[in-house]
Amino acid sequence: MGVITLTSDWGLKDHYAGSVRGTILSQMPKATIIDISHNVPQFNIKEAAFIVRNSYPSFPRGTVHIIGINTEESDIYPHVAVQVDGQYFIGSDNGIFALIFDEDPEKIIELDIVQDSDLFTFSSRDRFVKAAIHLASGKKIEELGNVREKLTEKILFKPVIEKDLIKGMVIYVDNYENVITNITRTLFDKSKNGRKFRIMFRGGQISKISDSYSEVPVGEILALFGTTGHLEIAMNNGTASSLLGLYMDDSVRIEFEQ
Repeated sequence: MGVITLTSDWGLKDHYAGSVRGTILSQMPKATIIDISHNVPQFNIKEAAFIVRNSYPSFPRGTVHIIGINTEESDIYPHVAVQVDGQYFIGSDNGIFALIFDEDPEKIIELDIVQDSDLFTFSSRDRFVKAAIHLASGKKIEELGNVREKLTEKILFKPVIEKDLIKGMVIYVDNYENVITNITRTLFDKSKNGRKFRIMFRGGQISKISDSYSEVPVGEILALFGTTGHLEIAMNNGTASSLLGLYMDDSVRIEFEQ
């Protein structure tokens, strides 16, 4: 049967994740349910988008992703189902989908299905699950509602590129407190052009790209390109973010030798 993933800001203390999982299994007992993360900071669609963006390419075609972040429906932010690369994504069109995908989705459907409760505070369980079961069963996405022409736009700050400088920013801090920026390896290599460089950030600077965390002694700061392809500021066996005071939206600059 189908694979259904869950990403939310519910945490693990309360009943929310268990309730959604139970509702799925009640309707599709052989479903495979994967919890991507329930520890997204409350209402933080930027961090949720980063997590889903870097997770979904690992899943097979036909996977259905329920995204439980800021799910209250409104005329501005309707509930939608989105098809991209043969996978499906269900959530509120509050800007999160525009942050997950670089290209326009293959299909966008505004949900027109009755939810399973008269309460409107838990859409992930009472409406998104119905849509997920429909898609995981192999039924057509078009049967869930009406075509929506475009997603709600939300644009993240992109690196500013100058002749001898890249101005970037922190876009994510992972559980190890590795600081992940919006500067990609492709952009860095293109701008570097064989020149020496300095990576400048609050708390210090680095003039070398490492290949692994253990390349420097324990407790030392390093820079590398991680599994997401983005520049990271990290510490071998340490917590770079809190020790450097480097957090979401802080600036990171790369200065190249003239």
